[in-house]
Amino acid sequence: MGRLTTSHWARLVTMSAAGYHILAAIQGFFWPKIFWDFSIKALDPLVRPVPVLQTVNLLAGLAMLALELPLRLIAGSSIHRSIGFRLAILPLVSLPGIFLYQATNAVAYYLIAEVIYFNAYKRREVITPEPWTDISINS
Repeated sequence: MGRLTTSHWARLVTMSAAGYHILAAIQGFFWPKIFWDFSIKALDPLVRPVPVLQTVNLLAGLAMLALELPLRLIAGSSIHRSIGFRLAILPLVSLPGIFLYQATNAVAYYLIAEVIYFNAYKRREVITPEPWTDISINS
């Protein structure tokens, strides 16, 4: 058994959240619902008749999945290797999910991934270009 690399664990949690986020956005196209519709009726035009919020959520989920898998364009770049970038982007990606009823669970998973990534940042872990190949941790 080796040492737990929290950045890989956070990557798995984020990929799961991104997958859930994508599926929730697709479901939102068929059953549009604002999470806060019981108190705020002004946000209803974001989901009906033009699915603006669903499209934003779909793009946010796809962007996180592209960052975590990673796409060949992104793999090895400074954006992909940066845990600080992930700490900054995760709240921004989860923000539209707060408003779409179907995507609220993905927001909770993104929050968990944020905490795990912060722990990895504290431990000065490095994200490798190819997932699970060379695990290097700066001491």
